[in-house]
Amino acid sequence: MKRIERDKCILEMSKDHEPVENIKSGETIIFECLDCYGGQIVREDQDMSKVDWAFNNPSTGPLYIEGVKEGDIVKIEILDIKVEDKGVMTSRPGAGALKDKWDKLECSVIPIENNKAIFNDKISIPLDPMIGVIGLAPKNESIRNSTPDYHGGNMDCKRISKGSTVYLKSNVEGGLLSMGDIHGVMGDGEVSISGLEMNGEVEVRVTVLKDYKIPTPSVLSEDLFMTIYSAKTLDEAAVKATDSMFEFLVENIDISRKEAGNLLSLIGNLRINQIVDPLMTVRMELEKEIFDKYSYSFK
Repeated sequence: MKRIERDKCILEMSKDHEPVENIKSGETIIFECLDCYGGQIVREDQDMSKVDWAFNNPSTGPLYIEGVKEGDIVKIEILDIKVEDKGVMTSRPGAGALKDKWDKLECSVIPIENNKAIFNDKISIPLDPMIGVIGLAPKNESIRNSTPDYHGGNMDCKRISKGSTVYLKSNVEGGLLSMGDIHGVMGDGEVSISGLEMNGEVEVRVTVLKDYKIPTPSVLSEDLFMTIYSAKTLDEAAVKATDSMFEFLVENIDISRKEAGNLLSLIGNLRINQIVDPLMTVRMELEKEIFDKYSYSFK
């Protein structure tokens, strides 16, 4: 199986990047990933002034997918996520929802034992690894990895975990897929600027879908389908994520617009992915069972 090593990383997604590896549609590949701080934080007592904060959210890649043209859907199946034996977090003045709670920059190094994060002597948290940054090259301007948008990027969706599938629309030939920012565990919102940031590796199967209509970015898990949107405000992101799901329902299953709206109000769930990036990210979740009832099959 092909593998992209973690030193092949980029700090922005761009159509101008040269691919570091290529695969055919339907093949699997492993991405080795650095944590969002580039592996620079190793001890709680280290000199944080020496950390290069510009080296933020490195993503491994990009990967060229043979046969992908602009407008094609790239299907990314997350087959496995492996993490290392410790994770790190930071508390930073001016960052996150709790930005006014800190008077100095601090870091936390959290060990992993028996697949749990040892938070302190009273709390151990089961790991649930997910991918924070996953995306394709944008069509025109480069976009920093820290920013989520139509191309994917730093969506920080905790549902992008082992067993899930991510759908992204390609903007350039070959797609140019990259990913990183693995979290061992993260709550919705990522309110204090970081999840449990970890080095690790991700095994994925990548498939090109021609003439397939599906909202992007979107995520399919065993029991949920999710539409994702990022915007300057949570209000806008919430409305657009909902609208994306609504239109998908109306166009793809035998349901009226009134029924679709009522259904989302009854059993659709808006969830906040994150509120700490340059754009806010929200997802609309709907039980996959609804699509099964209408004999709709996801590719």
